[in-house]
Amino acid sequence: MSQAYEYIEMKIPAKPDFIGVIRLTLSGIASRMGFTYDEIEDLKIATSEACTNAVQHAYKEQDYGQVKISFGLYEDRLEVMVSDSGKSCNFDEVRQGLGPYKNGHEVEFLREGGLGLYLIETLMDEVKIHQHEGVTVFMTKFVDGEQVEMDAKVLST
Repeated sequence: MSQAYEYIEMKIPAKPDFIGVIRLTLSGIASRMGFTYDEIEDLKIATSEACTNAVQHAYKEQDYGQVKISFGLYEDRLEVMVSDSGKSCNFDEVRQGLGPYKNGHEVEFLREGGLGLYLIETLMDEVKIHQHEGVTVFMTKFVDGEQVEMDAKVLST
């Protein structure tokens, strides 16, 4: 079942100086969607971690790489995709091809001991990782209470 959503895509140079731009943009999007202050802070930390890992690991020997950040704005959730491949990709196609992250997976994203991924998983409601021509981190945060209501409906049936 596909819901209508709004889509925003940004590309930044793979340099730490530009991560603040993403944090500001994300803050504005999340505020507009009705997320609480604490939820917005969680979103900013998780997205910053994903961007920082992309900047640090994706283009080690290149100065010209890009990080792509995509936002899918749904009525009940915000989906954030951070891709370090630097290539344009279709948001819906990538979303369909993602699988859940399982402990022990060997991905470049975990080289620094996995603390960034641990933070992301702790702060977000769902996290998926795809490794193909780079690493794509796909994170979902539900608007307050939506996931709890969905889980309750599943348990009651």
